[in-house]
Amino acid sequence: MPDPSRIREIADELIAADRDRTTVPLLTARNPGMTVEDAYAVQREWAERRMSAGARLVGRKIGLTSKVMQVATGITEPDYGVILDDMVYESGSVIEFDRFSNVRIEVELAFVLGTPLEGPDTTIFDVLRATEYVVPALEVLNSHIALEGRTIVDTISDNAAMGAMVVGGRPVKVDEVDLRWVGALLSRNETIEESGVAGAVLGHPAMGVAWLANKLAQHGQSLGAGEIILAGSFTRPMWVERGDTVHADYHDLGSISCRFA
Repeated sequence: MPDPSRIREIADELIAADRDRTTVPLLTARNPGMTVEDAYAVQREWAERRMSAGARLVGRKIGLTSKVMQVATGITEPDYGVILDDMVYESGSVIEFDRFSNVRIEVELAFVLGTPLEGPDTTIFDVLRATEYVVPALEVLNSHIALEGRTIVDTISDNAAMGAMVVGGRPVKVDEVDLRWVGALLSRNETIEESGVAGAVLGHPAMGVAWLANKLAQHGQSLGAGEIILAGSFTRPMWVERGDTVHADYHDLGSISCRFA
């Protein structure tokens, strides 16, 4: 494991890359033997720096939970990152394109917790009981590390590529719809680019939240009431450019839109 000073140095690199809208070379190529636990240590250091500067933790994101995302990235296990208050946008927002690097969009469901969740033995039923409502969401990916050749260690260190989220549509209780069959059509500039159903996330999107609660328990952490949990994408990431308008139609759950300027 890299010593604590090296963990801080890597976090410094990522904070500078975020500030300067740049990318850094693969961490794993420059830190042989770096592990998943090392990567989460970097992520925690990065998040603590952000929060000490005034940002507030509002939730977590889960990544790489669907087969389509694992194929798209070449990474075969889920990961997680933090969601801070300045990452959350409402539907219809104009988002600053230059705020991010390697900008892509994913289609997800967000679980908003009414009661806390704590592993290590959290099940899908615990998640459903704890959820106040589920709402459509888009994730904006923001990668500060070179994409080619990256491993899960690189991605986790970079806050699991979490840049922002856009939330909108119709909130629903977990027993109002079959969450496995919530589908979405993702469009860029009025052209449909991607589609999928939420059951692609581990068979049921709540399974991702259960995985997260149990993984956090390994790090001495848990999920609090009111937290927003992005449960994982059920489409491939869609690249966007400056000036693009993005629209996601979730049918009965409404739609989300945003524009990158």
